[in-house]
Parts: sequence; C-alpha cells; structure tokens
Amino acid sequence: MASLEQILDDFAFLDEWEDRYRYVIELGKQLPDLPDSEKTAENKVQGCASQVWLVSHTADTGTDPLMTFDGDSDAHIVRGLVAIVLAVYSGKHASEIAAMDAIEIFNKIGLVEHLSSQRANGLRSMVKRIREEARLRAAA
Repeated sequence: MASLEQILDDFAFLDEWEDRYRYVIELGKQLPDLPDSEKTAENKVQGCASQVWLVSHTADTGTDPLMTFDGDSDAHIVRGLVAIVLAVYSGKHASEIAAMDAIEIFNKIGLVEHLSSQRANGLRSMVKRIREEARLRAAA
C-alpha cells in the first residue's frame, strides 16, 4: 500500500482531475480485501452512501497504543478514499490519530471539493469514526 507521502507526491504530479480520480481508484484496487467475516454491522461505517467497513487493531494495551486499520468498500472510488484514510492514520499512536484531521489533508489536495456531497459526508464519517476510536483508546 502507498504511503501518505507517496500519495501526496503523486497527487501533486497529476494535473487533471480525471487522472486523479483514476489514481484514487487505483489506490483502492491495491487495498487488500477485507474478509467477509469482518464485514459486519459493527464494522460498518454509518453515514456513507456506499457500504464501508473499518476494522481497528492495537499493537499494545498501553496508555497510547499504536493503532492500525483495515478497510473496504463496495464502490471503487470510495475504496480508494478508504486507502488514503488508512495511509493517513494506520501505524500511528492513538493520541496522534485523535489530534489529526485527515479532512485537512483531503482539502489540501483539493479532493473534497471534487467529491459529491454524499461521498464527502461519507469521508467525514470514516475520519470521525477512526478519531473517536483513537480517543477512546488513548483515554483507556
């Protein structure tokens, strides 16, 4: 999976929005499939027009655990957005995740303004869910 730095560099290189959309879809294709056993109501993100599932993992049980995430969607473009969200948050400590708003990164690359309002809301729902989970883990 591409790192956040790689994704940002690639976005800067692509001038046309059609090319950027294709790139987002390509990122989604690189995302490992989530096993059907993980596609549960509990893992489903509410507020997304497409079906989106997010699963979190913690590497330790300390006060500020390292968190990683897996995700999937039934829509190609949304699956790409999931891949970018995972690149932003996965592998960071809960306190870092809780403090970081991925929407700012999406705004910086101009992606939010090119999404339908439903997709933008779904993106916000994914980010909100990950950050809330991180806040809970950091507070535990």
